[in-house]
Amino acid sequence: MARFDQRLNNQPRPCNIITNFMETADGSCLISTGKTRVICTASVEEGVPPFLRNTGRGWVTAEYAMLPASTGRRKQRDGIKKDGRSVEIQRLIGRSLRQAVDMTKLGERTITLDCDVLQADGGTRTASITGAYVALVLAVNKLMQNGLIDENPIIGQVAAISAGIVDDQPMLDLCYIEDSNAQTDMNLVMNQRGEFIELQGTGEGRAFTNLELNSILDMGRAGVRSLMRAQREALKGQGDCLLPAKRIVVATGNAHKLRELGDIFGGMVELVSMKEAGFNGDIVEDGDTFEANSAIKAEAVSRFTGLPALADDSGLSVDALGGAPGVYSARYAGEHGDDNANNDLLLKNMSGVEDRTCRFVCAMALALPGEETRVVRGECVGELIHERNGQGGFGYDPLFKHPSGKTFAEMTEKEKNAVSHRAVASVKMREIIAEVM
Repeated sequence: MARFDQRLNNQPRPCNIITNFMETADGSCLISTGKTRVICTASVEEGVPPFLRNTGRGWVTAEYAMLPASTGRRKQRDGIKKDGRSVEIQRLIGRSLRQAVDMTKLGERTITLDCDVLQADGGTRTASITGAYVALVLAVNKLMQNGLIDENPIIGQVAAISAGIVDDQPMLDLCYIEDSNAQTDMNLVMNQRGEFIELQGTGEGRAFTNLELNSILDMGRAGVRSLMRAQREALKGQGDCLLPAKRIVVATGNAHKLRELGDIFGGMVELVSMKEAGFNGDIVEDGDTFEANSAIKAEAVSRFTGLPALADDSGLSVDALGGAPGVYSARYAGEHGDDNANNDLLLKNMSGVEDRTCRFVCAMALALPGEETRVVRGECVGELIHERNGQGGFGYDPLFKHPSGKTFAEMTEKEKNAVSHRAVASVKMREIIAEVM
């Protein structure tokens, strides 16, 4: 079926965030997701609730309200006693945003996040969380600029989106008409590490299957990433420096490769090994190209962890050998990872060969749950020398002479990471990560 607003099932509504919407607030924004519009403000007050006094810890709390004309029929204003739905939602907002703050660094002060719905067309609670995070960061940025706190207390990025099953189809970011007819309704609150802060899911029209749940979660992860991009864009130059790095799982058990990638990406993202992310399985790399193998690895780790995964498949391609060792570089001599045996066999096969032109090749893949895998390629052309030279590096580094005159094994890590095939691929991948995460 076609959606009410003609979106694809996995497509979120357009999100627009206008910062500093209220000049009188310590932090504020107007967030629009489709036709839903919410004013989010952050107010800072010295002092904390009684249970936190003299602990040195701060507090983050929230209030939520729908203005009378926010729906098609006038809504009665909340009085002293709020309706149960508003209380539930404001507790959700408070719980979610407290995950973003180290209260010990905030000091004994309270930040109150007020979310007032101007117009409701579904997803008001998730829009409130996403917008309130922006207001929170703006308020913290003001505290730091005024010298009231010394250390950045922002430890997480938080955003939220809705999803569900409508007419037996998983759909992302439900508008009111879809939400009111949903068989399954779910709200996802997540952090920049791809972890769930809160999941609220109900089979309203019928129970939902594990396959449907996985589809909803994949859509939700992709939707949250798009909202986090909108948050970062809105905060540029006024608090984006406070935000934590985005997390990516690297599909490798090679400590050298993980360290190289960490140096190359230089703090742009938080890289963790697949073991740290809980993946200990074997991956069958049966592709016949570097590109195919890198995608296989990234997709396997991403499926298991539910997180963005980065993988590369790299090796040495020698022109005189028709591109060998190629995808078999790590197991050229039979046993995987036996660098000495691989180098010995390569030297033997190249004995007496005059054309020593070779190239290191790196195909790098980024797998994102619910999205198409992106793959880039980097190459570094050099010359295969006749004997090992240098004590650093790994693999075929002692035999590969770069045009600079040094082998990769003679270079420092910094020198190698500036010119290597992995560096060339990483420059391309940095652009992709900046665009999609």
